[in-house]
Amino acid sequence: MHLSSSTMVFVLMLAAGGAAACENNNTVVPTTPAAPTTTDTFNGTVTVNGAVTHVFSSTQRGTVSATLTTMDPDASQTVGVSLGTWNGSSCQIILANDQATVGAGVLGTVSGVGNLCLRVYDVGKLNRPENYSVQVSHP
Repeated sequence: MHLSSSTMVFVLMLAAGGAAACENNNTVVPTTPAAPTTTDTFNGTVTVNGAVTHVFSSTQRGTVSATLTTMDPDASQTVGVSLGTWNGSSCQIILANDQATVGAGVLGTVSGVGNLCLRVYDVGKLNRPENYSVQVSHP
């Protein structure tokens, strides 16, 4: 049987397409679903030379972040924002940003289930009490 060159190209394309369709590359890679994220908003007032601690729980490992969202009356004020572990009576600081302004904060990874803490504190720059709001996202 003699095939024209255009017919031969068409047959080769069909064969290549058929071979590609028959490949068995159905590899299943198990994935761990992303931890559901909870966002808590903590509000308070930090005083001159003062600090405020907020406790929250992590239900599994994953990313945790704390972002200073408001300062009032002075939105340009600098304070400290830190994350740590809560031992039942105090916050053991793990990550700290001693130069946090609105929009800044800290980001880290929590390795398991447990109680965590957020601290907002004066780093020696306050000359009056400041109201604040911090958003914390965690698993």
